[in-house]
Amino acid sequence: MSKVFTALSVSVDGYITGRDPGAGRGLGEGSMLFDWYFDGDTTSREFDGFRLSEASARVFDSLASRVGVSLAGRNTYDDSGWIDGGAPHPTAPLVVVSHRPLDSSVTPPGVSAGMSERQTLVTSGIEDAVAVAQKLAGGKDVALMGGGVVSTALAAGLVDEVVLHQIPILLGGGRSFFQELPRHVNLRLLEAVAAPGVTHLHYEVVR
Repeated sequence: MSKVFTALSVSVDGYITGRDPGAGRGLGEGSMLFDWYFDGDTTSREFDGFRLSEASARVFDSLASRVGVSLAGRNTYDDSGWIDGGAPHPTAPLVVVSHRPLDSSVTPPGVSAGMSERQTLVTSGIEDAVAVAQKLAGGKDVALMGGGVVSTALAAGLVDEVVLHQIPILLGGGRSFFQELPRHVNLRLLEAVAAPGVTHLHYEVVR
């Protein structure tokens, strides 16, 4: 059965963007969160143009190869410029969960086509979005993107694994990875990999 996980770059103080993110501005002042994608000499097997350290390439490609669908919130969708029909993964489709519809067609109820054949909009909540994503994933895993989506999915008990690509910087502001949760979520560390410019922390959600 497919798993639901998140793997995001995050500052030591817990931000996944810098100050002033938004459409046309991307991560705002947080672009250094992704420097590790391009500061090595090992070519990614999954993403063209990515050259990582050997240690980071192993972690990154292992995770990227699992992805059957990406699931993002509306802020992440808008900030990343995917309104042109793109998606964060080179082969996997994108599901967007939002209460703000992208268009007026809704078929079936709560689900409508996005801006391209690679995108699907779900307007009926995180549970339906995850269910739609798992159907589209073809047996592979669902990768969550965006702090709101991750926190909502954690609160609903839908997340299996959490990966922090922790960057050694204190951004001091931006969008937080984790929002307020209704209860504690216990994690079990599966792997910690120190690499140039980033530490990869892979946790399993304990249920």
